[in-house]
Amino acid sequence: MGSLPQFSILKGPTRRCSPEYIDDIIEKTLSDSTDRIAVIYEDEDGNTIRHTYSELNIIANKLARVIKRTITEHKLQKNLDGDYIVAVNLYPSDKLVLLLLAIWKTGAAYLPLDHAFPGPRIEHIIKEARPALVIFDEDSDFYVDTFKLSIEELWAKSNRESELGFKRSEKLKHNIGDLAIVLYTSGSTGVPKGVKLPHKIILNRLNWQFKAFPFSQTEKVCVFKTSLTFVDSVSEIWGPLVKRLSLVVIPKCITKDPERLIQALEKYKVERLVLVPSLLRSILMFLEMQKNGDTLKHLKTWICSGETLTKSAVLDFFKYFPENEHRLCNFYGSTEVMGDVTYHVISGPEQIKYAEKVPIGLPVDNTIIYLLDTEFRPVKAGEIGELYVSGLNLASGYINGRDPEKFLDNPLAIDPTFAKLYRTGDFARLEKGTLMYEGRTDTQVKIRGHRIDLTEVEKAVSTIEEVDKAVVLCYKPGEINQALLAFVTTSQLVGESWIEASLRKKLTSYMIPQVILVESIPLLVNGKIDRQALLKFYENTNNNNDEVYQVDIDYTGVPPQQMEAAKVLLETVASVLNRSARSRVSIDANFYNLGGNSLNSIYTITQLNEKGYRISISDFIAALDLGEILERMTSGTIINIQPPQFTAHTCKLSDKQICISIITESFYRKADLEQWILSEISEDDYKEYLDDLWEPLVEKGLSFIVKNEFQKVIGVCINFDLMDEPEIEIRSGLIKIFEYLDHVEGPFRNSTLPKEQKKTLHCHMMGTHSSLNAKENVLVIQFMEEEVYRIAKKKGFEGILTVNTSPLTQQLGTDVFKYEVLLDSAVNQYVASDNTKPFGLAPDSQRALVQWKAVA
Repeated sequence: MGSLPQFSILKGPTRRCSPEYIDDIIEKTLSDSTDRIAVIYEDEDGNTIRHTYSELNIIANKLARVIKRTITEHKLQKNLDGDYIVAVNLYPSDKLVLLLLAIWKTGAAYLPLDHAFPGPRIEHIIKEARPALVIFDEDSDFYVDTFKLSIEELWAKSNRESELGFKRSEKLKHNIGDLAIVLYTSGSTGVPKGVKLPHKIILNRLNWQFKAFPFSQTEKVCVFKTSLTFVDSVSEIWGPLVKRLSLVVIPKCITKDPERLIQALEKYKVERLVLVPSLLRSILMFLEMQKNGDTLKHLKTWICSGETLTKSAVLDFFKYFPENEHRLCNFYGSTEVMGDVTYHVISGPEQIKYAEKVPIGLPVDNTIIYLLDTEFRPVKAGEIGELYVSGLNLASGYINGRDPEKFLDNPLAIDPTFAKLYRTGDFARLEKGTLMYEGRTDTQVKIRGHRIDLTEVEKAVSTIEEVDKAVVLCYKPGEINQALLAFVTTSQLVGESWIEASLRKKLTSYMIPQVILVESIPLLVNGKIDRQALLKFYENTNNNNDEVYQVDIDYTGVPPQQMEAAKVLLETVASVLNRSARSRVSIDANFYNLGGNSLNSIYTITQLNEKGYRISISDFIAALDLGEILERMTSGTIINIQPPQFTAHTCKLSDKQICISIITESFYRKADLEQWILSEISEDDYKEYLDDLWEPLVEKGLSFIVKNEFQKVIGVCINFDLMDEPEIEIRSGLIKIFEYLDHVEGPFRNSTLPKEQKKTLHCHMMGTHSSLNAKENVLVIQFMEEEVYRIAKKKGFEGILTVNTSPLTQQLGTDVFKYEVLLDSAVNQYVASDNTKPFGLAPDSQRALVQWKAVA
């Protein structure tokens, strides 16, 4: 008798959630927290401003009275949905937090704007949301037909107001519901749309947080650093204030600088942090450079959201932080579901050691997750379905009732709590009782935590008069090297940088794509755009080893005494930015205008440090141009870099897992042949192959691992006697790789090479750790090549046979180690046993070299 199939429906714990207003909750806590510090802000001059909870309440009450009087005296109206909304455009400060609380005290909802928004985006938001008034610190012509009030004027007027709060009957009232916040996000139609978040769903999210991640006894200060237009700011601000903790406001200039952000976190002994995975990467890189194991030891809870958290980032995290002492959390959600509806907690690397990706976990309180097929039927566990959310975390819809098809009646529920379904547009599957994210169903992607609709960006590019056609794509979404790309054909002679400059007037900075001019847009047989061909074009161009030297470098204006350092700097920048460099690399160019970002800036600094030039992250970020960076790096201390110390160790049974990881990273993710058949293979195929291979490999005693001076395994080399190799049955798509290798090696095995054992050492596989930079990678490969030769000589082999498909190992083998080339084969010409060309899409320049080296 068979078991019933498990369907992909997950329900979070049911908790009672009383409908309350968050500002009322904060006011109720005043009786025993009057003198506690509520808000802390350090201005750019180093002055620290502190407000107690008593001051927070009094000032907010005064501000609220001015806001309400302004609305009533000027007869300012509700919007079309019947809601009172106040738009806010302020830089982060103590005044911003006080103002938000004041808006809630009036009964209105707040709508964040951002100074980084281009004018047309602000104008669209104002026209659609119709706020009663806008409160600002910098005026704008795009606050069209809306009553405006500067923060200075508001503050001045509030000095004459009463300190008493409002009674509930005095407050402004929405027609329906308890709207608290409106957040604008990219729309599926390419037009930004406003998400309506009531108090009750914010409170449900906060109550879950208080139970799942309670504040510790030692936790006194939390940080508000996320942009107010981003949904994570909601729990960052109001979670600590509801629980009477201190909230320190972090200015944007510090948030963008990992070094200064870490200093602030250390100063206030912050114990939890919400951040996007790209910022996590930046912080981990800085900590690795700093070499101080005590930094951020107080920061116990790290919460990643807004982007895909990769397995490699998790493993890097636990290289620095001790397992079971720090936890890394992966939150999944969107603005429409109050930011987070599922979560997964990782306390050590063993939890994901054998996982393909990081789970998005289980649902939060009062939430049901459904994975449905196209007929709205739950899919079976293990199958991929579209992810729908129901429960108390759902927004009440969009401004003006837009896109009603995103909020649907739930045919699977009886309880009115779950009467609505939100269609996320994401795919997921249920694996061993936990959710795994499987990508988007539409054109929306996440870039540095911001949801971006490719259609919106494509429309903006297409409206430029000189642009003929445009296709906007995301390269490797969710990965560390993701890139937003616009492939463009033009009707007039204009450059890529000119188009990007034009887009800065239309789009927010994080939505500006890298423009790539192409002669034509490739089409499929059915006439649709061949997006994969465009991405492959970018990848091939971007990863071409020769492309680094084609970046235009200009040394004009470099003083003679700084020329040596200037060559290191400008060539390093050109190498790091590569195809992303948007203009000439010179001392007058700004790194970020060239195409740099926070992540590759730290990588550039690391590269400069390794080449003997010390410059701090703060100095690098603050520099106006590369000339200023040059001044700072040449006036500092020259570092004496010692060559790394590597050691080789014969493979043991206990080395299997780390070697599987390194080989998989090197071949599945980076190898040259595998890229053409990725749809037919998986990472598990390498694990299965090496599982079968490992015992005979260890028994032969010819393979080795490489450790650095810190005893970290950074390389693995698998070798066999050519005439004594184990026979392994390959049951996966890898058979195509090994059949090809046998195709090019076979003729030499059968004719040219000795037939006896212990004559030819076969260098079968060589892999390096993914954490190595380009320079370290070359050094480790060079060390392994020398070790292979040493083993061959010690064991009495006459020569070494290898097949190199990587341009790097081909160059090393030919130019450095003087291997003889027995065969130079174009991989795209190979015809497999099934009469197909598995590598047929490879360019003619991709070669496989069968190489031989005699042992003297």
